[in-house]
Amino acid sequence: MSLAETKAAARKAAFAARKPLFEAANGAQSGYLSEVLAGYRGVPVSGFMPIRTEIDPRPAMAEASAHGPVGVPVIEAEAQPLKFARWTPETAMVSGPFGAAVPAVLEYFEPEILIVPLLSFDRRGGRLGYGGGFYDRTLEMLRTKRATLAIGFAFAGQEVAAAPLEATDQPLDLIVTEAGVIEVG
Repeated sequence: MSLAETKAAARKAAFAARKPLFEAANGAQSGYLSEVLAGYRGVPVSGFMPIRTEIDPRPAMAEASAHGPVGVPVIEAEAQPLKFARWTPETAMVSGPFGAAVPAVLEYFEPEILIVPLLSFDRRGGRLGYGGGFYDRTLEMLRTKRATLAIGFAFAGQEVAAAPLEATDQPLDLIVTEAGVIEVG
């Protein structure tokens, strides 16, 4: 089986595994993420607007927005890095590409911390995403400019022994779940 086929099978399995985790989730799912972000008050951060059965980072993003700039990713074109538009809990949102909401008024900035959605992760910082490569391109670009912290945010049950990786896959620096913080090692 090729790496592309392996990743496709892993994505299908990860979607199926995440669904019951999402259905059982409660409102406290971003508690540990809030704790991690509290240690970086004022540092520009990007979260994400959850789609499908993704874990919801918005409560932690709302807390962080009281102390510094917070944004959400904006897809401008295929095979391009993401851009990030400022967000607060009061921001008017509209539907963007791939079903994720984006601010109605796009005020761009560059985050130093990215909260990264994913389908599965491993303890070495490996991440399986949706296959568009947006976060990999974005992290590669941002990391050439400055230290950029990539925090994978997922349900604990999304952990796998080893995520199928390619040379272009950017590693996560930290993983946060509803059950705790996982140091990458």
